[in-house]
Order: sequence, then structure tokens, then C-alpha cells
Amino acid sequence: MGIREFPNGSARGKAASLGMRRSPDVSPRRLSDISPQLRQLKYLVVDEAIKEDLKWSRSVEDLTSASVGLTSIEERILRITGYYGYQPWAASCKRDERSRESPAPAEAQMQAGAEGSGRVNRCCWKCSVMQLKKIFWGVAVVLGVCSSWSGSTQLAKLTFKKFDAPFTLTWFATNWNFLFFPLYYLGHVFKSAEKQSPKQRYRECCRFFGDNGLTLKVFFTKAAPFGVLWTLTNYLYLHAIKKINTTDVSVLFCCNKAFVFLLSWIVLRDRFMGVRIVAAIFAIAGIVMMTYADGFHSHSVIGIALVVGSASMSALYKVLFKLLLGSAKFGEAALFLSVLAVFNVLFVTCIPVLLYFTKVEYWSSFDVIPWGNLCGFSILLLTFNILLNFGIAITYPTLISLGIVLSVPVNAVVDHYMSEIVFNSVRVIAIVIIGLGFLLLLLPEEWDVWVIKLLTRLKVRKKEEIPEGNGDIVSGLPNKSRRTRPSMSSFAH
Repeated sequence: MGIREFPNGSARGKAASLGMRRSPDVSPRRLSDISPQLRQLKYLVVDEAIKEDLKWSRSVEDLTSASVGLTSIEERILRITGYYGYQPWAASCKRDERSRESPAPAEAQMQAGAEGSGRVNRCCWKCSVMQLKKIFWGVAVVLGVCSSWSGSTQLAKLTFKKFDAPFTLTWFATNWNFLFFPLYYLGHVFKSAEKQSPKQRYRECCRFFGDNGLTLKVFFTKAAPFGVLWTLTNYLYLHAIKKINTTDVSVLFCCNKAFVFLLSWIVLRDRFMGVRIVAAIFAIAGIVMMTYADGFHSHSVIGIALVVGSASMSALYKVLFKLLLGSAKFGEAALFLSVLAVFNVLFVTCIPVLLYFTKVEYWSSFDVIPWGNLCGFSILLLTFNILLNFGIAITYPTLISLGIVLSVPVNAVVDHYMSEIVFNSVRVIAIVIIGLGFLLLLLPEEWDVWVIKLLTRLKVRKKEEIPEGNGDIVSGLPNKSRRTRPSMSSFAH
């Protein structure tokens, strides 16, 4: 009753039954170890009665089950002999259970894929909208910086025709810095969810100066030196406008970026970058060429020296601020600039008075003073400083710096129609060299790594494309040879 035997094969049937009943503890490692069983399998037939009695056995069920997919003799051999622990019924059982639990896996995958793609699309859309907003605000800030800086320069030039007092104009414009903190507080009231009183906000911003806040000692040690540098920067810039044209002044002031890098490298031990050294060399070469453009006259040399001194004071201001005070938040920066206005009122007011009585900067009466030009210059300079310090909140710092460079062609166009400036080849080359150096200084610190990664990706793509093309050509040659090769039968006939 066990296993039916073919006629003339009783001995083989017995051997097969003994071989199949033996269950070794260790599974065979080579197919040659079970070669006798392989030869005996073709004489095995499972009786129908045994199938009915042994329905609980997964091995007998799966032997004749078509759902498992045992269509080849090789799979049957591996299942019966336990070769390498092969158990296809376990996998089939798991597939059945999964199919019962999730009757529509394809639909679930489609839903998950649709949800995932929807989230990715929403995230990409949000990122793109935010980037577009930042770029839009960046363009607006660039235009604001360019117009305010070039406008203040041209207005100062017009003011000196009626009011020849650059230091008094510097003192008057610096007093407007007192509006920085009130304007910041107004923005805080309209934007922040947790509104604070002016006193609370002032105390919180005073922590920038130290644990004790803005004391008298801190005022003289940390605020007063920057007030002096601020005054010198603006005074030297305005005094240079009296000597040379506004185009040369604006382009030479762009060299302050190179001076900031050199001082940061020496004082702050910032990272050395060869491209910035090249930019500094460009700046120095542009200064020399700009001096040569006017023939080294004393008038132009003094004006160029004043602008270079203004750019140096500006660079020293920025480097010392980072060295002594570090980085400041928006409220802290607004308070600091307002403190500079307080220092200007308390300690710098005496200098314009002395210049007036010594008739270095003298005017006949207060009615002669062009108050409109003075107030317009002060408002434009205040706008420029606000955009320069607070524009980072809405756009990229690089775009803000581009506004200073764009003021150069604006001043050149105005000078071309308003004054008798001569744009010879030397002056144009000097302007281009200084502008190129300024743009090189705007490159981020990791720009070389990004360039190397981009070049490596391009090389990898080229290498991938070349083998694919060669593979297509090579794979096509054998097919063509096979098609054109005549068969041996044709020669036989």
C-alpha cells in the first residue's frame, strides 16, 4: 500500500523506498551525493489513497500542487531531499498569508507611490516658491542698494557745490543712525508673535555687549572705537568726492572687500584662498591703473588716496567687529548702530564746531545751507545701511554685495552726462579689473570643491556614454555576421 512499483522494478522500488525513508541529519552539499535518489525518482508514484491519508503533510500537498510552481524535476528533488534547507511551501504559505491580509497590494503600492510623489511635489513646490520669493526680494534689495548708494554719492557731489563741509555732512548723516533701533522695534512689533516692550527688547539686545549690558566701560572700550572708524570711513569717502569724480570713488571703494580678506587672513586666521589673493592683486592693480589714468596729478592722487583710506577704515571696522564682538543678530546690530549715533552726538559734535570757527568748513549763514540735500543724503545713506545690515533676512548676501558693484556703471552714466569725465582705455580697464576682483571675492569658500565635483560628474557621464555606444556597435557586428554568414547546408547542396 505504501508506494506503487513499476513492473520489473521491484528491487529498485524497495531501494527507493528505503532511500526515501532515510532522513539524514545533515543535508547533502553536492548533487552527486544524492545521485542514487535522483535515478530512482522516475520509478516513484504516490498512491491516491496515501494522498487522502496524508493531506496534512505539506510535502505531499506541494508535490502535486500547481500553485507552488513545482513544474521542474529539479525543484521536486530539492524539496524532497531538503537540499540546503529548500522549503518552497514556506514561501508559498507566506505569499498566501500576505495575499489574504492585503488583497490588493498593487493598489496599496500605487496609493503609497501617489502619496509619496504628492508629498515630494508639494515639498518641491514649496522650495521653489520660497526660492523665487528670495530671488524676487534679492532683486528688489539689489536695486535698492544700487540706487541708494549711487544716489547718495551723486547727491553729496551736488551738495558740495553749495555747502563745502564734508565733515559736517558726515556728522549730520551719522546722527540719523539713531533711528536704527526704533525702526527695528517697529518691525518687531508688526512681525513677532510675542511682543515685548521697548525696555524689555532693549535689555535683551544689550546682552550683546556682555553680561552686565551696556555699561560706561563697555561704551568706551567697545563702542567708541567703532564710532571713530565709522566717522573716518564716511569723512574720507565724502572728502574724496570733492577731489575726483564719483565713478572713480565708487569703483575704488569696492577694494574694501579685498582689504577685508587680507586683514581677516592676517588677524582672524581665516582660511587661505588663492582666488581671493588674485582678487586682492586685481584690486591693487586697478588702483595703480586708476591713478595712471589721470597722469599722476596731485589732485587725483590725493582723491584716490582718500578713497583707499576710506576702504581701509571700512575693512578695519568689519574685521575688528568680528574680532571683538563676533556676530550680531538684527536687534543687536540695530542697537549697536544707534549707540554709534549717541557717541557721535556726545563726542564728535565739538569737531564741526571747531572747524566752523577756524573757518576750515565755513558757511556764511544757516539760510545758505541746502537742508534738502543734507536730509536727502542722510536718508539715502540710512536706507543703504539698513539694506546692507538687514537685507540678509530676506535674500542672499551675495545679491546685496552685487548692488555695490552695479552702482559703478550707474555713476559712470551720470558722470558721462553731468561732468567732463574722460573714459579712456586705461580707466575702463581699471574699472573692469577692480569689478572682476570684487566678483571673485564673492565666491563661497567651497567653490573649488563644487567645481571638482561637477567636473568629475561630467567625466563619469562621458565614460558611461562611450562604453554604451561601443557596446551597441560591437553587439551589432556579430548579429550582422550571423545574418550574412551562409549556412553549411547550402554548401552541402
